[in-house]
Amino acid sequence: QVQLVESGGGSVQAGGSLRLSCAVSGRTFSSLGMGWFRQAPGKEREFVSAISWSGGRTYYADSVKGRFTISRDNAKNTVYLLMDDLKPEDTAIYYCAVDQRFGGNYATVRKADQYDYWGQGTQVTVSS
Repeated sequence: QVQLVESGGGSVQAGGSLRLSCAVSGRTFSSLGMGWFRQAPGKEREFVSAISWSGGRTYYADSVKGRFTISRDNAKNTVYLLMDDLKPEDTAIYYCAVDQRFGGNYATVRKADQYDYWGQGTQVTVSS
């Protein structure tokens, strides 16, 4: 049983920063592709970022490119999302997810149905 536990969400003012963490158990973490998605009220879940099993390849949605940084520590079975220069439109519940078949194609890694396991989500609220 794969378990993912997100943490690090909270409320910040526009321009601030947060770092989300996602701890994974139940699988060999270093073999897994990982992704971050978010869902705002009344909107569909959208891709934010993804990272290959080694951390050598990273992917970002255009809306966060240059502001968010994904990384992973395979020794700690944890993936991170550093979010800088936050904007009110970044307000959402953020979810991390596991992709056991990570292929590395951007068109694939940004699809929610590519991912096999999901965390419970952590709320990020950005005020103007």
